[in-house]
Amino acid sequence: MITARDVMHAKAQCINEDQTLQEAAEMMAKLGVGALPICGSDQKLKGIITDRDIVIRCIAKRKDPASMKAMELAGHPHCVRSEDSMDTVLKKMKQHQIRRILVIDGEKLVGMISEADLANGHMMGKGVTDQMIADFMDGVYAKR
Repeated sequence: MITARDVMHAKAQCINEDQTLQEAAEMMAKLGVGALPICGSDQKLKGIITDRDIVIRCIAKRKDPASMKAMELAGHPHCVRSEDSMDTVLKKMKQHQIRRILVIDGEKLVGMISEADLANGHMMGKGVTDQMIADFMDGVYAKR
């Protein structure tokens, strides 16, 4: 059985809840990612922020990304366990119509699965099938 651990990007880095959106944007640029998990001082997962959140909910509203904190835009952190099957992962992503999902082991963040990870899992022969990709695309992008 293919699991979340088999497909996830294992080097997901958190931004601290007290860091600014400017710092988040800089970190995203440096890492080449479009989303960052938000962790608190207790190292527990508090949320997730995307590049789109920064543009639409901060810059477009003429707010200051250098003073606005990451936690102010934190989205709900949908998660799966590292041992969950890819069927479970994709079902949850479709259910919530999300393009990224965080992977935890106990209470610890161990990775993230994005669309790119799904594509890589397919191309690298890790068990992500054409049908899984098609179902994911229909579930996340099809207008309802």
